[in-house]
Amino acid sequence: MIKSKEDFINKIHLIISVLIVVPVSFVYGFNPDSQFDIHLNTIDEHSFFKAIMGLYLGFSIVWILGIFKANYLKLALITNLIFMLGLGFGRLLSLWIDGTPTFGYLFGTFAELFLGFYSVWLLSKFNKKP
Repeated sequence: MIKSKEDFINKIHLIISVLIVVPVSFVYGFNPDSQFDIHLNTIDEHSFFKAIMGLYLGFSIVWILGIFKANYLKLALITNLIFMLGLGFGRLLSLWIDGTPTFGYLFGTFAELFLGFYSVWLLSKFNKKP
């Protein structure tokens, strides 16, 4: 899994992403009102959140592959970049349009942007190698 300091630097954000995204996916999929001010009333709303859960779990599988298999690392970095920056910029847009959410979402915005830009930094580092 982690074999060197450089390997640690290349994969730590994927590990953090998996450790956060997998539990959050199950909360979104099965009990979002336990942690968030979200109240699902229709089958369509429940279906939407289960689909989000599946999307989160699917991305997590790619990141786990990148952690354990070197030939999946670049794909894991690219998908982490897209996932995290997509969420982070979406939350920034919501902050601007909708107002300030709870602390958990504010912290999530910062964390998603940090993890996404960390992937950008790693990919730029990999692209500079001969």
